[in-house]
Amino acid sequence: MSTPYEKTYTVRWADMDPNGHMRHSAYTDYAAQLRIEYLASEGFSLQRFAQLGIGPILFREDTRFLKEMHISEPLRVNGELAGLSEDGSRWRIVHTLFKADGRPSATVTVDGAWLDLRARKLMVPPAEITAIMRNLPRHESYADIVREPKQ
Repeated sequence: MSTPYEKTYTVRWADMDPNGHMRHSAYTDYAAQLRIEYLASEGFSLQRFAQLGIGPILFREDTRFLKEMHISEPLRVNGELAGLSEDGSRWRIVHTLFKADGRPSATVTVDGAWLDLRARKLMVPPAEITAIMRNLPRHESYADIVREPKQ
């Protein structure tokens, strides 16, 4: 895949803060929605994750606000892989949220992993999921994630 996976949404009334701007947490909500839609488009819907007893979790979420968004404005969101461990167990995705005129409104960077929902422990995902993650286009900041050996 050479272009980022992306979707366009419309900023909703529920996304607004009392100042008439999109609330800070709505940016991360759109980034999360994009990740879930990407996985579902590749055959890993929430129902499939539930059947397998696994799910994505986040360790870190960093949002940089660049330009404000307003109600009913189109919001284009993309996701690019910024890091992946060799076994696919850890990953980093950078989302860029764009205004209708193409200017970046924010970036949301997340560091995540896969959780065995039954054992409540981190896990190496099935090879299919690792392949799906590797299929995301790479962000300019991409760097392999090297896991420290267990002590």
